[in-house]
Amino acid sequence: MTSQAVSRPSASGILPNAAATFEIRFESIGGLGAHGAGQILATAAVLRLGLNGASFSSYGSEKKGSPVRSFVRLTPSEAPIRTSEPVELPDCLVVFHAALIRNPATFAGIKADGTVILNAPAGPLPELKVLPKTVRVFRVDAGVIALQEKSRPNAVLLGTLCEAFPFLDAEIVREALSEEFAGKHPEAVASNDRAFRRGQTEVEVVTGIGEAVGALPAARSEPAWGFTTQPEGGIVMAPGSTFWNDLSMSRVGWMPVLDTEKCVHCGTCDLVCPDLCLVWGDGEPGAKYLRVLQGVDYRYCKGCLRCVESCPTGALAKTAETPGLADSLRVPLFPEFIK
Repeated sequence: MTSQAVSRPSASGILPNAAATFEIRFESIGGLGAHGAGQILATAAVLRLGLNGASFSSYGSEKKGSPVRSFVRLTPSEAPIRTSEPVELPDCLVVFHAALIRNPATFAGIKADGTVILNAPAGPLPELKVLPKTVRVFRVDAGVIALQEKSRPNAVLLGTLCEAFPFLDAEIVREALSEEFAGKHPEAVASNDRAFRRGQTEVEVVTGIGEAVGALPAARSEPAWGFTTQPEGGIVMAPGSTFWNDLSMSRVGWMPVLDTEKCVHCGTCDLVCPDLCLVWGDGEPGAKYLRVLQGVDYRYCKGCLRCVESCPTGALAKTAETPGLADSLRVPLFPEFIK
């Protein structure tokens, strides 16, 4: 794996004729702004670049911390968009969280001559031999940049996307980003602007990681079972338990940290925690509290920070997650199963 300076392709060939379609898929986790990035990009393309555009997303009822896919489809003004299907064969794939790199489904359908933009820190990347050897790969540490600029990764990655594809005029997209926040959150405009520009300048091209030949197959779009092929009722085809879940990849750079000196063990945090990751135990004999909050099992904590927002004493604090911090502070819910 090697890196080099970004080489910007010419605008010719991106939308070569009236029938051309340029498709982008954002692979993300709720809370990083993939849905908003798709809306901003499509708005800029339609209102300012003279293109036809469509943007829509796919996510569950509880978006923050859960998988999110956002799709953007662009065509020349004379080529109407006749579909609202998810983007299965993207020209560009933007991965908003480094943990998603390990999931092969993240890269499903990428074209042989496509482009992949990764939000990942400097250093070795996970095995990406599954990628076509002819695909372009860009890397930017959007999480750190967003943290430093008090912005969000979507602003950084929009800047990188515009750097990779010149037909997406960077100044026009940046103006659309600023307008999106100028009304309700004017204080965020300057920080988003700085994050966007750093996304343009602090990006590297990574080469020599893909080994596949040709485009990757698209993910299954049809149901696994139909009315003629479904198994007999009452059978669990994929048995398992939530014990095996690992939600740590859902965190977006922040985690709750407990200060036991401030905690009054009221249980308010436990009422709002959607993943039951708080660990309780018996208090000392004769102590004030019969049940006490011992800590957090970060294996099951997705970093939604609802416990922090609801804590009446400030015992749970929003803390930047650094390498190894969660492991050092983790209080396991099931210590008997840890070897």
